[in-house]
Amino acid sequence: MRLPPTLLVLTLTVSPARAQETLPPELSAKIDAAVSDVLARTGVPSASVAIVRDAKLAYVHAYGTANLEAKVAATPQMRYSIGSISKQFTAAAVLLLAEENRLSLDDRMVRFLPELTRAQDVSLRQVLSMTSGYQDYWPQDYVMPGMLQPATAQEIVGRWGRIPLDFEPGTRWQYSNTNYVIAGLVVEKVAGMPLLDFLRQRIFQPLGMGSVVNTDEAGLGLGDPARYMRYALGPLRPSPKEGRGWLFAAGELAMTAADLAKWDVSMIEETVLKPASYRVLETEVQLASGAGTGYGLGVGVSLSDGRRLIAHGGEVSGFTAQNSVYLDDRTAVVVLANLDATDAPPQAVRKIASLLFAPMGGQSGVEEARQVFLGLQKGSLDRSLFTSNANAYFGEQALRDLAASLAPLGAPAEFTQERQSLRGGMTVRRYKVVLGKQTLRVTTLTMPDGKLEQYIVAAE
Repeated sequence: MRLPPTLLVLTLTVSPARAQETLPPELSAKIDAAVSDVLARTGVPSASVAIVRDAKLAYVHAYGTANLEAKVAATPQMRYSIGSISKQFTAAAVLLLAEENRLSLDDRMVRFLPELTRAQDVSLRQVLSMTSGYQDYWPQDYVMPGMLQPATAQEIVGRWGRIPLDFEPGTRWQYSNTNYVIAGLVVEKVAGMPLLDFLRQRIFQPLGMGSVVNTDEAGLGLGDPARYMRYALGPLRPSPKEGRGWLFAAGELAMTAADLAKWDVSMIEETVLKPASYRVLETEVQLASGAGTGYGLGVGVSLSDGRRLIAHGGEVSGFTAQNSVYLDDRTAVVVLANLDATDAPPQAVRKIASLLFAPMGGQSGVEEARQVFLGLQKGSLDRSLFTSNANAYFGEQALRDLAASLAPLGAPAEFTQERQSLRGGMTVRRYKVVLGKQTLRVTTLTMPDGKLEQYIVAAE
């Protein structure tokens, strides 16, 4: 079921409140259009976006309706739950204690919580990197009846941390919220204070993150977004709040997008931890077999179009979030939304990143690739654009087959660059081409002098 037309209009309403905006107006307009499109297609009622460029807050913007019942528009000052993005703060707390020699990442859990299964075999590093084997207490994307009742971290650990491990420590990677409840208890034991007090003293206050609240204690207030869920494509409905205690150290934080961006700036500038600690936080952990996990300590570690990316998503009842930091580019994108079980935030981050990191060659490069495609639909080719190898590839049979198969599809409705990398001294570009119900991919190799060494069209 689609949203009623009047409600849909509210959903796409853009908050006029902006702060720190330094992006060019044409780029801001494209970002607005991209985020609004994601909200419209996914049915997300509202989102808050913050963008960092050159390690400075460059864009803060809210979209849509934060409370559908009261018809309250979203504003950048509203706090959204960030879910599992909270884990990197717990990991940072552990690293701060390690810098003070109050613990070591190689300490076994028997030092802190001897009652845990295989406590003498599981290290703190394995807990933080999701390689411990402790079973996840909340793998579901909904709130089970038992989670509506209050719980304590000790009760969670007592139930899920004392059953047999799912695998031998260090041999596999498995996402588990239980690991971070354990890590939070370790911080509290070693620091001698509640985790949130430690985070406020050592991270939130120094960085000026004044909006941060602990939603493990209570839900957000009337001035913040309401939480929503939906069944399939049905109407948006209020989402239940988890019982007190279930989010501890694994997904308890809520804040504005701008405050989360302040943390991203600190990661880029390395102002909270020592440089060696950031290396540990942001380095992919390997299994005993040598295989990579794609995960550091509370953060995903990857390359995106050749750019180093430190990222994590988050989801709790009624909220989803995505935080992506392109460290070497000194850029970050935060997208927070008030609907659970949706991939709208990572969708929006990818669209925004593609706009921030303009393709090499800019739109002229995309247009050249599009014009080549249009020519191939007619069986023609501007051979001056290609190397001798590529011209040999486009023989008479190739041109006949390309024209015969592509011409009936009509003109492309969409021709966009999706990724870019380097190979063999050339630039590799991947394009997405949408023609009606058919989606194709075009892969090109471009020489340093601009000549095309490859132009391959294939089904997606």
